Amino acid sequence: MPVLSVKDISVKYVLGDFKDIGLKDYVINVLTKKNTRKDFWALDGVNFELEKGELLGIVGTNGAGKSTLLKVATGIMIPTKGSVCLNGRAAALLELASGFDGDLTVRENTYLRGALLGYTKEFMEDKYDEIIEFSGLQEFQDLNFRQLSSGMKSRLAFSIASLVNPDLLILDEVLSVGDGVFKEKSEKKMQEIIESGIATILVSHSVSQIRRMSTRVLWLNKGHQIMIGDTEQVCDLYEEFLKTGKLPE
Repeated sequence: MPVLSVKDISVKYVLGDFKDIGLKDYVINVLTKKNTRKDFWALDGVNFELEKGELLGIVGTNGAGKSTLLKVATGIMIPTKGSVCLNGRAAALLELASGFDGDLTVRENTYLRGALLGYTKEFMEDKYDEIIEFSGLQEFQDLNFRQLSSGMKSRLAFSIASLVNPDLLILDEVLSVGDGVFKEKSEKKMQEIIESGIATILVSHSVSQIRRMSTRVLWLNKGHQIMIGDTEQVCDLYEEFLKTGKLPE
């Protein structure tokens, strides 16, 4: 049974309603019969399955629908059409600073993030030292979270997500944070995660990183699924698209 099954999902946004232009302008448009509402499909007909031990890389330029797809996959967003089936627990790093409290310490935030991911206090106590050591924040455990640099925050978030045991791990541009040493350590940890059987989705603008780490690649463009398949083949065609602007026939 796949860890994640995404079947023909589409997501529609309605542009130009009162949430976008304000209630006053919306009422004026209605009274003057001026229709400014437009449907925008952020995703349109995306399909894939993800098995244990796979790392699915997702590529696409800005506005391709990558972040929307991740939100649908984790249940944050409900698709307009289609269905998503997740068999197990997901840990997602979509916005690295989310789920943390700036006025709590690094130690307190580690337990808080673990609780938000559904883990018990006892489980987090067993994992705490390992998480802090991996993040390199041993000397900063009693600092408030807001006092950390953005790189430190990212390292802590990645360490918590990667050192617990979800069935699906979703990473959005998080392996590009930190210094060179931490990036190398993060990629090594991801390889260990794949070998342990955890299914992973990785979004990255670094095609070379996608090539190194992915077992398969999904290419999105303006909400449409261009292709999914062999890492080298998809990356080659995607890089050609970045040079020429032409989609494969």
